[in-house]
Amino acid sequence: MNVVNENNRNVPNWELVDGHWIKREFSLKSFEAAIEFVNGVAKLSEEKNHHPHIAIDHKHVTLRLTTLSAKKLTSLDYDLAEEIEQLFKQYA
Repeated sequence: MNVVNENNRNVPNWELVDGHWIKREFSLKSFEAAIEFVNGVAKLSEEKNHHPHIAIDHKHVTLRLTTLSAKKLTSLDYDLAEEIEQLFKQYA
Protein backbone atom coordinates (compact mmCIF):
# COMPACT_ATOMS: atom_id res chain seq x y z
CA MET A 1 0.00 0.00 0.00
CA ASN A 2 1.29 3.46 -0.86
CA VAL A 3 0.67 5.48 2.29
CA VAL A 4 1.13 8.79 0.47
CA ASN A 5 -1.43 8.17 -2.26
CA GLU A 6 -3.94 6.55 0.08
CA ASN A 7 -3.82 9.30 2.68
CA ASN A 8 -3.37 12.51 0.69
CA ARG A 9 -7.05 12.51 -0.17
CA ASN A 10 -7.90 12.59 3.55
CA VAL A 11 -5.89 15.78 4.07
CA PRO A 12 -6.22 17.66 0.76
CA ASN A 13 -5.01 20.97 2.23
CA TRP A 14 -1.64 19.44 3.05
CA GLU A 15 1.07 19.74 0.40
CA LEU A 16 3.47 16.90 -0.34
CA VAL A 17 7.04 18.25 -0.21
CA ASP A 18 10.01 16.36 -1.64
CA GLY A 19 8.12 13.09 -1.21
CA HIS A 20 9.15 13.01 2.47
CA TRP A 21 7.04 15.68 4.17
CA ILE A 22 3.52 16.98 4.24
CA LYS A 23 3.13 20.69 4.95
CA ARG A 24 0.23 22.98 5.74
CA GLU A 25 0.06 26.71 6.37
CA PHE A 26 -2.68 28.00 8.64
CA SER A 27 -3.85 31.61 8.92
CA LEU A 28 -5.46 32.60 12.18
CA LYS A 29 -7.21 35.74 13.42
CA SER A 30 -4.42 36.96 15.68
CA PHE A 31 -1.03 36.13 17.13
CA GLU A 32 -2.74 34.98 20.33
CA ALA A 33 -5.00 32.63 18.35
CA ALA A 34 -1.94 31.26 16.53
CA ILE A 35 -0.25 30.48 19.85
CA GLU A 36 -3.41 28.85 21.21
CA PHE A 37 -3.65 26.73 18.06
CA VAL A 38 0.00 25.67 18.37
CA ASN A 39 -0.60 24.76 22.01
CA GLY A 40 -3.46 22.54 20.85
CA VAL A 41 -1.19 20.95 18.25
CA ALA A 42 1.40 20.38 20.97
CA LYS A 43 -1.18 18.59 23.12
CA LEU A 44 -2.23 16.32 20.23
CA SER A 45 1.41 15.67 19.39
CA GLU A 46 2.30 14.71 22.94
CA GLU A 47 -0.67 12.33 23.12
CA LYS A 48 0.54 10.59 19.95
CA ASN A 49 4.26 10.98 20.70
CA HIS A 50 4.62 12.34 17.17
CA HIS A 51 5.82 15.92 16.78
CA PRO A 52 5.63 18.31 13.83
CA HIS A 53 8.10 20.96 12.80
CA ILE A 54 6.41 24.27 13.69
CA ALA A 55 7.01 27.80 12.43
CA ILE A 56 5.03 30.78 13.73
CA ASP A 57 5.01 34.10 11.90
CA HIS A 58 2.62 36.50 13.60
CA LYS A 59 -0.80 34.97 12.85
CA HIS A 60 0.44 32.34 10.41
CA VAL A 61 1.48 28.84 11.46
CA THR A 62 3.31 26.37 9.21
CA LEU A 63 3.41 22.71 10.18
CA ARG A 64 5.52 20.02 8.53
CA LEU A 65 5.14 16.33 9.29
CA THR A 66 7.32 13.31 8.58
CA THR A 67 8.31 10.22 10.52
CA LEU A 68 12.00 10.79 11.21
CA SER A 69 12.62 7.27 12.52
CA ALA A 70 11.28 5.77 9.29
CA LYS A 71 12.86 8.49 7.11
CA LYS A 72 9.58 8.79 5.21
CA LEU A 73 5.90 9.59 5.54
CA THR A 74 3.85 7.06 7.47
CA SER A 75 0.29 6.74 8.67
CA LEU A 76 1.38 8.53 11.87
CA ASP A 77 1.83 11.72 9.85
CA TYR A 78 -1.53 11.49 8.16
CA ASP A 79 -3.35 10.54 11.37
CA LEU A 80 -1.91 13.58 13.13
CA ALA A 81 -2.67 15.82 10.13
CA GLU A 82 -6.32 14.73 10.25
CA GLU A 83 -6.53 15.54 13.95
CA ILE A 84 -4.87 18.91 13.38
CA GLU A 85 -7.47 19.68 10.68
CA GLN A 86 -10.24 18.98 13.19
CA LEU A 87 -8.53 21.21 15.76
CA PHE A 88 -8.17 24.04 13.23
CA LYS A 89 -11.93 24.07 12.64
CA GLN A 90 -12.25 25.51 16.17
CA TYR A 91 -10.14 28.51 15.11
CA ALA A 92 -11.39 29.14 11.57
